[in-house]
Amino acid sequence: MALDTVTLQLRHAHQFQFAGYYAAQELGYYQDAGLAVRIVEGANGNEPEREVIAGKAEYGTGSSSLLLTRMAGKPVVVLGVIFQHSPYALAMRQTGGDPDIRRLIGRRAMIGSLTDDLGNADELLAYLSKEGVPASSFQRVEHSFKPEDLINDKVAAMAVYTTNEPDTFDRLGFPYDIYSPRAVGIDFYGDNLFTSEQEIANHPARVRAFRAASMRGWQWAMSHQEEMADLILSKYSRRADRQHLLYEARQMVPLVQPVLVEVGYMNPERWRHIADVYASQGLMPKNARFDGFLYQRDRGGPGLPWLNRALVGAALLLVLGLAIHFSRLARERKRALDTIRTGEQRFRTMFEASPLGIALIDSVTYEYRDINARYQEILGRSQHELRALRWLAVGHPDDIVQVKAQMALLTTRRISSFKSVSRLFRPDGSLAWVEVSVNAIEAVAGGPALHLCMIEDVTDKKHSEQLIWRQANFDTLTQLPNRRMFLDRLAHDMLKSQRDRTRLAVLFIDLDHFKEVNDTLGHQQGDVLLVEAARRIGACVRKSDTVARLGGDEFTVILTALETPDHVERIAQAILQRLLQPFSLDHEQAFVSASIGITLYPDDALDIDDLLKHADQAMYAAKGAGRNRYSYFTPTLQVAALNRMRLTNDLRGALKARQFELYFQPIVHLASGAIHKAEALIRWNHPQRGVVSPLEFIPLAEASGLIIDIGDWVFHESVRWARLWRQECHPDFQVSLNQSPLEFQREGGAYQGWLRHLEALALPGQALVVEITEGLLLDASSAVSTRLLQLRDAGIQVALDDFGTGYSSLSYLKKFDIDYLKIDRSFTCNLAPESSDMALSEAIIVMAHKLDLHVIAEGVETPEQRDLLAAAGCDYGQGYLFAKPMPAAAFDALLRDNAMPFAEPIVKVN
Repeated sequence: MALDTVTLQLRHAHQFQFAGYYAAQELGYYQDAGLAVRIVEGANGNEPEREVIAGKAEYGTGSSSLLLTRMAGKPVVVLGVIFQHSPYALAMRQTGGDPDIRRLIGRRAMIGSLTDDLGNADELLAYLSKEGVPASSFQRVEHSFKPEDLINDKVAAMAVYTTNEPDTFDRLGFPYDIYSPRAVGIDFYGDNLFTSEQEIANHPARVRAFRAASMRGWQWAMSHQEEMADLILSKYSRRADRQHLLYEARQMVPLVQPVLVEVGYMNPERWRHIADVYASQGLMPKNARFDGFLYQRDRGGPGLPWLNRALVGAALLLVLGLAIHFSRLARERKRALDTIRTGEQRFRTMFEASPLGIALIDSVTYEYRDINARYQEILGRSQHELRALRWLAVGHPDDIVQVKAQMALLTTRRISSFKSVSRLFRPDGSLAWVEVSVNAIEAVAGGPALHLCMIEDVTDKKHSEQLIWRQANFDTLTQLPNRRMFLDRLAHDMLKSQRDRTRLAVLFIDLDHFKEVNDTLGHQQGDVLLVEAARRIGACVRKSDTVARLGGDEFTVILTALETPDHVERIAQAILQRLLQPFSLDHEQAFVSASIGITLYPDDALDIDDLLKHADQAMYAAKGAGRNRYSYFTPTLQVAALNRMRLTNDLRGALKARQFELYFQPIVHLASGAIHKAEALIRWNHPQRGVVSPLEFIPLAEASGLIIDIGDWVFHESVRWARLWRQECHPDFQVSLNQSPLEFQREGGAYQGWLRHLEALALPGQALVVEITEGLLLDASSAVSTRLLQLRDAGIQVALDDFGTGYSSLSYLKKFDIDYLKIDRSFTCNLAPESSDMALSEAIIVMAHKLDLHVIAEGVETPEQRDLLAAAGCDYGQGYLFAKPMPAAAFDALLRDNAMPFAEPIVKVN
């Protein structure tokens, strides 16, 4: 038969926003309804209203501003709502502080069109007004629909679809905040299907058919997002890629709500809410009526009288049936009484012999009224014991809350029964899982309210389910999550990362040379190695991270909520170091290493498949570069990681190549101006890079374990110079050297080698001062106390560096053997009379002297700072006012040029 040709005018260019209409077209829903539909793209949001009113299109899609069109006297009628919530919102650049829409005041914004009277601007302007940002407080400019204008700060805000522009922002790495009118209760509809009164009057059947086919198309489109994206790309538009179409589809789900709400449903009260918002903006009269604006699907018809007649006939039949029933009631009464007696006996037999546990319980007091044998067996208690207890007394606390909530509904007659799965404690403390079914029983007149509780023991079933679940989700060898669980957790973590706007990293770990272990020692020992490798990897990450085994010798790690890329590198380096340690396998030792590929979300990929593919590629890049290393997929981070790795590799040969040098900075006695001490500071003269800052290479040395050897070199060099200066300049001269926490906390003999070296040189421990940080003293282990006592017994003094900037506590100054406090330069640099820094410095000095400690102030750069510190009683000063750190030979010359008794100034303070 011939099809009716109609036109559907869209608001914008083809995109997933109109997927339901494409589905209805391509799946033949329109054709089945007798329609040949022409779907036309739109150039702007108001084009559908103009085309439908002019009769050039029979149907169109529009925003909630259709209500304003109707109130302007135009005969538009809404057929159905597609978006239950409007996708319109404002986007602004993220500043790092709390989101504040008032940042828009006095700036430029693109909100809707400046040339059309009606549009999407109304709900956003109403929202801004409610937030205290009226239209007069900022400058509206014509909307370019180019995200680059916001990114390049041409405007401070722009109106966006939450299904569209945020994807562009995310891909470009632009940090943004979204402001939705729903935050202040302005909840408009979006993308409404509409027609004209003329179309409804002339073609009512066609309107019904078009609406039904369209809604059917929308239901299919929202449940087949992947197929719909492919259809749009193949037949409608390739302006957006598949990834963007699927992003749009995902964002539309909470707006369309296809599962919770029938597509097309519209609530007159919501339209009244929208009308009230328009009225508050002066766009329409208050309490205006909009009769005829909402399409009525069920309008009655000729069949209604027949329906009434049918209902009357049914009522007559019902009355006749009741009459027959009551006529028989008397004759059945005697027979019923006999049946009841027989039924009671039968019920009692069934109650006692039932395979279910059954109990009759008082609904108010929870006392047991009757209990069958199976109920007692499941709970492991006799009838006497149970009658002494109350119902739920042996239930698991976590389950009782839910059961009591259901009982509250049962006793108030809001439900007549409920079911649940609960845990019960048996007398031996074990848990039994039971399926519980509770039914209310009609109370006998004057009797108590009762309920019937039936339970079935499902403990074995639960244990089997848990076992099956664990076998399906965890690796049986290492007990780590398997590929299935890993993918599930990764999907969950990616959603959380997207919501919190944080990064996550995926580490793909492959053991190097594992095949050789299997081939030489056998698969059983290979399994032992895999279990130990899993334990070592797990020890390197946080509890919130995920370690999984994908199979063979492949492991993966998900690192969530990353603050800096350095965190990833530290963990990767720790894993490499742990796996390098020997594995003890049945009287043999095996050695393996690892190659690690690292990829970041959302930087490197936005879906799981690409993320894992990139991590795998990065892992093979690490293998190709020589194994026992990690490699980033991200090119920029890969370059930085490569630089760090090269610097670490260069660091390994720096000691042997004699590239390190000690600098010394004088520590001056403030009362006399004499140089009493010097701090030893290491410098690395790299053959290509020149002088490398300790801030750059010390963390690498700590991460690689080279800090121990470097620290020993610093000690031996410091001792050599200290011995020379004590012999030739002054017998009490001291050199202080910094200790890394890793050096201080190392296992083994620790300082025994140092002490033997001092003894061999006949140099007393007083020649040295070891500088440590406050954080070390927070270590609750006995190792710290032991090492401090070891230093004290050898005569080596201890200085607490950067005092006041960390976890300062007076208790550990009393507990540990500390000789000097070093006031951090952050206090010294701002010293002024009556300042808070001066007050804090004075307090530290007084406190230290009360505890018999000496005070050294760092960062002294001006005579005023020196004088204030000296007046406050500070013992020593160190800083550029006296001298910068200098090579040992230069410091030696400085010391000899000013050699004199300590009672006289060595370096004049000008």
